[in-house]
Amino acid sequence: MSSMQKNMTSGNTTKLLLGFVLPIFIGNIFQQLYLMSDTLIVSRLLGVEALAAVGAVSPFSFMVVGFAQGLTMGFTAILSQRFGAGDEEGMRKVYAMSTVLSISIGVILSIIFTSLSRPMLRLVNTPENIIDMAVDYISTIYIFLLFQVLYNLYAGVLRSLGDSKSPLVFMIISAVLNIILDIVSIVVFHWGVRGAALATVFSQGISALLSFIYIKVKFLILSPRKGEWKIDSSLVKVLLKVGLPGAFQYSITAISCIFVQASLNSFGSDSVAAYSVASKIENMVTQFFPALGIGISTFAGQNLGAGNTDRVRKGFRSSVYLNIGYSILAYFVCRLFAAPMTYLFVDSATSSPLVIEESIYYVNTIGIFFIPLGFIFIFRTGCQGLGSGKIPMLSAFLELVARFSTAFSLPKLFGFIGICLSNAVSWISAGFVLPFVYLAFMRKLEKDHRDLTIHS
Repeated sequence: MSSMQKNMTSGNTTKLLLGFVLPIFIGNIFQQLYLMSDTLIVSRLLGVEALAAVGAVSPFSFMVVGFAQGLTMGFTAILSQRFGAGDEEGMRKVYAMSTVLSISIGVILSIIFTSLSRPMLRLVNTPENIIDMAVDYISTIYIFLLFQVLYNLYAGVLRSLGDSKSPLVFMIISAVLNIILDIVSIVVFHWGVRGAALATVFSQGISALLSFIYIKVKFLILSPRKGEWKIDSSLVKVLLKVGLPGAFQYSITAISCIFVQASLNSFGSDSVAAYSVASKIENMVTQFFPALGIGISTFAGQNLGAGNTDRVRKGFRSSVYLNIGYSILAYFVCRLFAAPMTYLFVDSATSSPLVIEESIYYVNTIGIFFIPLGFIFIFRTGCQGLGSGKIPMLSAFLELVARFSTAFSLPKLFGFIGICLSNAVSWISAGFVLPFVYLAFMRKLEKDHRDLTIHS
């Protein structure tokens, strides 16, 4: 086994998970930093309207980029299982077919959604004073979507083999490059919000290229042999069976966020800007949860491949404890630093007081609900690592129903606080249901494993 690989089928579960998750967490923070740099630099150099424009397209970006992320996460879950089973030929085939599918689907999504950029923003009544800038930003993200698809694939491939440190290095390089390009594109070339988007996608493309080269050089175990690039229809079906539900789960979750954005747009560009700032802070503080989800997905996939379902259960229990501990810490961070973090983005001398007030209020409120949010990532992503496509879809459906039913009702009753509560209700709806669904799924897996053992 290569020194870069990490077999998670033996050893202390909590220590293994934490050691694997921390580099992903740090990488996620750097990813958020370069996304936040767009917001920060746009706000400071282009003004509050430009800030609102970038914020208004966030759910639309998440809808498509999240689709790609969920898809590739499903692909690499299968790779993780093959790694746990010691199936080297299967690993090479999964890598080859995952690459072909990712490129194909990425190009198709890019073409479709680039053409739909303006109609989608019209559909949710994006304020007229920001819609042109919003179209400039989101259409650029969509045109170069393939860069993000490939980065997610290659980072997921490395993580599925237990290497969470290399993607961290590539993400740090990407984050630093993005900040430099943000400033150059806006200050030197005067490209406005389109320049900020170009900086983001170009930086992600560099990260994808570095990841690809690293895999090619360091992980010879994944180099497909002659004939293994040929389309394997049975393997394609397996990959899509796990990948597509995860992809649709992210997109459905994003659609539910679009309902919130549509309701928010009726409050005007100041509230849109406030929500944009608060969301960036929320995303920064909560990056441990998706990292933990990726960690338990890899852990569960490897151990299921090795036939050790008892150890899978131990991994999920350790994840729950880590989630609770971090959620408490994150809540206090939000309470203590909501105002200082908001002032990073908003100049109190030139911005509306409403932007600052609503941003701080949102950050203070949302931290109360982090534990169910963590449960969503653990049980949704973890079960995808076990090969379930239905559980991620169930999670998305629960969030969709909760957001749809509250996005327009609660804001009418409580104003901006209703926006805060709409997200919280969706987290509670899914977060406290999924653990019971996971337990039922594990019982079925264990029964299938016992039956296979008896008949073998």
